[in-house]
Amino acid sequence: MTSVRTLDETVVASSSEPDRDVADPGRTGRAGDRPNATALVVPHLDQPKERRRSTLLSLRVVAPLTLLFLWWAGTTWGWVSEQTFASPASVAEAFWELLTSGQLWANLSVSLTRAFTGLAIGVTIGLVLGVLTGLSRLADGLVDPLMQMAYTVPFLAVAPLLIVWFGIGEQPKLILITVATCLPVYLNAYTGVRTADPKVIEAARVFGVSRVRLIRQIVIPSAIPSILVGLRMALTFSLIALIVVEQTNSPKGIGFLMLSAQQYFQTEILIVCILIYAVWGLTAGALVRGLSWLLQPWRRKENVR
Repeated sequence: MTSVRTLDETVVASSSEPDRDVADPGRTGRAGDRPNATALVVPHLDQPKERRRSTLLSLRVVAPLTLLFLWWAGTTWGWVSEQTFASPASVAEAFWELLTSGQLWANLSVSLTRAFTGLAIGVTIGLVLGVLTGLSRLADGLVDPLMQMAYTVPFLAVAPLLIVWFGIGEQPKLILITVATCLPVYLNAYTGVRTADPKVIEAARVFGVSRVRLIRQIVIPSAIPSILVGLRMALTFSLIALIVVEQTNSPKGIGFLMLSAQQYFQTEILIVCILIYAVWGLTAGALVRGLSWLLQPWRRKENVR
């Protein structure tokens, strides 16, 4: 019979053996020349990785600063007329004036309310329908063809019809944002549920895992990356839909502020609004990445169970 040594016996036996480099004079090199276990975890070995991270962060900062310098140089040295493209100083002054007068927050709060209300409704509907359609063949046959047809139609084409049906109030604006955010979440949730690893699902069924536990611990965690992609697309589409609805008979909002600035040729206010939209998009992307980072421990925990 082959003798089996336990882990503890192996550790004790290995610790009691003499150092081969010292005991064997025929071996080249000395005991101190060989790296030991502690040398494998010294902090300086991680320096190249940290250096790469710092380099990437530097590149992310250099590009916006270069663009800002070219903007300042073009407007200062007369390459671009200030009537065509306002200088950074004029934009900063316009931003401060809008902020101190309360006009910026009065319009931004309305835009945020519209965007997040439509986003919450659209994401909820898309997520529920996507997961349900991915899990049920009956729902797949009834719902998926309609959602696929709706996705092929540009959501901005629905705006005139909504205005005819519901007028120019808040209702058509919220409906358009809801439609714009629902479809990408639905498609990505449906794809994520459908593309769960069939081998893992079959193994779970062989071991007698219930359907509810299978969905909660295997299907949903595997679909989270696709759902997060859909959420990021929904945030982008909500911003696009918001710009459209606020520039059509809207008394408040960032889009209304841009439309008013366009009529009076106030390019500095137009650039302020564009920068607000840019910061909005970057913040939305950062929120999705943060949500993905928060969900990673939960996914690992569910997969281990």
